[in-house]
Amino acid sequence: MSIWVCGEVLIDLIPGADGVRVPHVGGGPANTAKALARLGFDAHFIDGISTDKYGVAARKELIDDEVKLDLALPSEKPTCLATVTLDANGGASYEFLIDGTATFDFSLDWLPDPSRYKPQVLHIGTLVTVIEPGADVLYDWAIQVAEFAPIVYDPNIRPSVMGDRDKYQASVEKWAAISSVIKVSDDDMAWLYPGVEYAVVAKRWVSDGAALVVVTRGSQGLIGFTADGAVEVPGVKIEVADTVGAGDTVGAIIVEAMIEKGILNLTGDVLKSTLHRAAVAAGITCSRKGAQPPYKHELKNI
Repeated sequence: MSIWVCGEVLIDLIPGADGVRVPHVGGGPANTAKALARLGFDAHFIDGISTDKYGVAARKELIDDEVKLDLALPSEKPTCLATVTLDANGGASYEFLIDGTATFDFSLDWLPDPSRYKPQVLHIGTLVTVIEPGADVLYDWAIQVAEFAPIVYDPNIRPSVMGDRDKYQASVEKWAAISSVIKVSDDDMAWLYPGVEYAVVAKRWVSDGAALVVVTRGSQGLIGFTADGAVEVPGVKIEVADTVGAGDTVGAIIVEAMIEKGILNLTGDVLKSTLHRAAVAAGITCSRKGAQPPYKHELKNI
């Protein structure tokens, strides 16, 4: 049994101290796979990985963290690059170079057969679920995977890539409808559903079939919605280096809890302890430059 994490690995070009942008391996799903591997799980990352210098660096970093790449596609196409801008609080915004890259080269010809491997969980999200033609390919494939494993979906909204709110919203709703768990930020919700309280949307997703919806709120903490109600935990005070990878770390902690406790048991006090662990883990990630989630031993007392 294994965890599948599907989505982009790319290079974040992050401003350095002297103003020169420094390349860091990133991409929300890659960050999640790294976080899961650091927690000790058998995490298989599924994406096209370039043979260019950035792809080589990405492959090395993932392998160094013991992420499994046996289901990834080696590709001669270039790596997607993301130019990162940080605000005064360390919050990150992104501009992407996407077209023609290995990062978004999805096809049913190479995607793994879920009936053969029978994964335990599929975590999927960010740009691969909206960038065509790969997004449609992945949606059809995910429906097949859902016959064997619950889907954890993280939309990780990027308006700079798709500014059409209606189109983006339709994509999110389509993916949410086949997902058992949805992890989303309050900023994502505010952009997707302006003027609508995120709790209203989260409760609707639960009533439509999701077992759990987790909303991340930065320094304000997290709130989880289930059929039993809402559970809230505060954020953890830390000195922020940047916020890159924080939400991806939360996603990894949720998958950890699904496997160790069972998805239907993530309610009440069990959910509260899970969300607290996620808040602590995200805080550790935010205290470091780039997406560097904690190792299992760093959370041993949480």
